[in-house]
Amino acid sequence: MDNNYDIIVVGSGHAGCESALASARMGQKTLLLTLNLDSIGFLACNPSIGGTAKGHLVCEIDALGGEMGINADKATIQRRMLNSSKGYAVQSLRVQADKNKYHTYLKQTIENQPNLYLRQGEASKILVENNVVCGLKTKQGETFNCKAIIICSGVYLKSKIIIGKYSKDVGPNGFANASDLSDSLTKLGFKLRRFKTGTPVRIDGKTIDYSCLEVQKGEDNIQTFSTITVEKPRNVADCYLTYTNPTTHKLILDNLNLAPMYNGDIKGTGPRYCPSFESKVVRFADKERHQLFLEPEGLDTNEVYLQGFSTSMPVDLQCKMVNSLKGLENAYIMRDAYAIEYDCIDATTLYPTLESKDISGLYFAGQINGTSGYEEAGAQGIVAGINASLKLEHKEPMILKRSESYIGVLIDDLVTKHTDEPYRMMTSRAEYRLTLRQDNADLRLTEIGRKVGLVDNNRYAIYKKHLQEIDELDSVLEKIYKPKELEELFEKCGETLSKTSGLTLKDLLRRANITAETVQDFAHDILGKYDIRAIKEWEINLKYEGYLKRQEIQINQAKKLEDKDLPADFDYNQIKGLRLEARQKLNEIKPLTLAQASRISGVSPADISVLTIYLKTINK
Repeated sequence: MDNNYDIIVVGSGHAGCESALASARMGQKTLLLTLNLDSIGFLACNPSIGGTAKGHLVCEIDALGGEMGINADKATIQRRMLNSSKGYAVQSLRVQADKNKYHTYLKQTIENQPNLYLRQGEASKILVENNVVCGLKTKQGETFNCKAIIICSGVYLKSKIIIGKYSKDVGPNGFANASDLSDSLTKLGFKLRRFKTGTPVRIDGKTIDYSCLEVQKGEDNIQTFSTITVEKPRNVADCYLTYTNPTTHKLILDNLNLAPMYNGDIKGTGPRYCPSFESKVVRFADKERHQLFLEPEGLDTNEVYLQGFSTSMPVDLQCKMVNSLKGLENAYIMRDAYAIEYDCIDATTLYPTLESKDISGLYFAGQINGTSGYEEAGAQGIVAGINASLKLEHKEPMILKRSESYIGVLIDDLVTKHTDEPYRMMTSRAEYRLTLRQDNADLRLTEIGRKVGLVDNNRYAIYKKHLQEIDELDSVLEKIYKPKELEELFEKCGETLSKTSGLTLKDLLRRANITAETVQDFAHDILGKYDIRAIKEWEINLKYEGYLKRQEIQINQAKKLEDKDLPADFDYNQIKGLRLEARQKLNEIKPLTLAQASRISGVSPADISVLTIYLKTINK
C-alpha cells in the first residue's frame, strides 16, 4: 500500500466526512482514517438534521458544494419548518432522518469518491518537523506521510460514558474511543479541556401508547436542504409530543445525590442550551412540565428517541422517570441514556482557516473545537477541507465573513472568543440574520464554492437558472391588476383593498398576508413557469426592503474594519496606548483584521481606536 497522501483526515463523523470529501473533490489525494467503518456519518444522538440556526448551516454547507444537505434529503422520513409563524430570518428547516440510511448513503458516497481512500485505524501520534506536519502514526503500527492533517475526532478523545455510578472508557453508542491522540496533542503544546454532552433513552415503539399523545405531522410544501435535490422527500413517519409532570420532577429532585451532574462524578462542562433533564428540573423549578418529543430512529427499527430527556441518572431511575410520562407508562427502554465526557482544544489557538497558529498544516474541525451538533461540525469540516487544499495549492485561503454566512459567525466566534461550554449555533448570534437566511444560502455562497472548485457544473447551472428567474421576475412582477380583479384575492387573504387605480404583483407581495405561493396561484398564467424559490426571494426582499437596506448599511460600515488587516505575528506590547488586558488578549488571539480584534473579549472600543491610529502610522 502507498502510504503517501496529500491530506489525512482523522475521524469520519460529520466534520470528517465534509473535510475528506472537500479535499478529495479539490484534487487532493486524501486518506480518511476512522476508528470504525460502521461509525461513518453516524447519528450518535438524535437522528435529525437542521433545526433553529442549524438548518441555515446545512444550507450553507450545500451552497459551498458539501454533502450534508444532499444526504439529509435522501434519508428524510419527516420534515418540518421551525418558526414558520415568525419572520423568515429565524425560520429553519429540520428533518428527522433514517439513522441507518443516513450512514449507508454517506458511506457509499465516500467509498465512491475519486482521490479518497478509506481506512480503519486509530491515529496515535501526529508527526511534526520544524513545526510543520509531515505525517501520523496509528496504534496499529502504520505510518502515513502527508502535507496536511485535519483532526475531526468528535467526542472520541479519551471519551467516557457515565450512567449513575457506572462509567466506561468508550465512545458514543459503545464504539471504541481514541486513547492516545490526546497525549500527542498535549506534547505538541495544546491545552486540552474536558467537555460533556449526553443523549436520551431509546424506547421500543411497540410499548408506547400513541393514542393519548399529540401527533406532530410533517410538512410537504417547504424547501429542501439541497438545491440540487430533484425529488422532494416524502413525510413517511409521524413524531409525537408528551410532557413531564410533578411525579417525574419529584423522582429527580428526591434523588439528586445519585445524579452524576450533581454529586461530582461528572467533571466535564456541559452545554447550556441543551442541558441534561435533571438540570432543567433544577434550573426551572417553577415549571410544572416540560415537553418531550418521541421521534423514530428509522423505518427499519422500533427504536424511538425521547427528545429532551437527556440524563445520566442510574438505570432504575431512568425506567421510573420514563414510566411516569403519559403514554409511556409501559414503555420498555432498549438503550439507556448516558452522559459522555471527552477532550477538546481551545479553538482560539486556530486561525479563521481552522489551521493551528503554531503548527503549519494541522487543522481542527468539529466537536474537538468545543462545539456541539452535527451541523456545526459539518460546517467546520468543509471549511477545514477547503483551506487545507487551498494551502497545498498555494492559493489564498477561504475565510467567510460574519456578514456572508452563519458559518462565518460560527468560526469567528470560535477563534476569537473562549468557549467555556459546548458552542451551539443560534440565530441570535448572527447580527445580520435578516440577510443570512437559509433560503438565500445559494445566492450568498455558490460563487465562493465555485471559485474554490467544489461547485460542479450541475449545481452551478441550477444556481445560474435561479439567478436568471429572479432577474426576469423584476419586469414580470410589474404587471398591474385592477381593483375588481383583486377583490376575491384580498378577501381570501384578509387584506383591505383601498380605492386605487391598480396594483402590481410586487405591491401584492408587499402585503403581510399575501405570500409568494398565493401570488403564483393568482397569476399562474405568467408565474406558473417560475420556481417558487425565485418568487419567494422577491417576496422577502419586498416585505423587508427597509430593514434589508438598513442592514446593508451596517454591513458596509463593518466592512471598513474587516478590510483592515493586522500582522499575524505582531507583538502588541509595542503599542503603549493599549490597555494591559487588550495587549494580552491580542497577543494571545493574534487577530487577522481590525474587525476580528474588536470582537475579542477584553478589547474595548478605545483599544480599537488606538489600533486604527497605529495602522495609519505604519501604512503611510
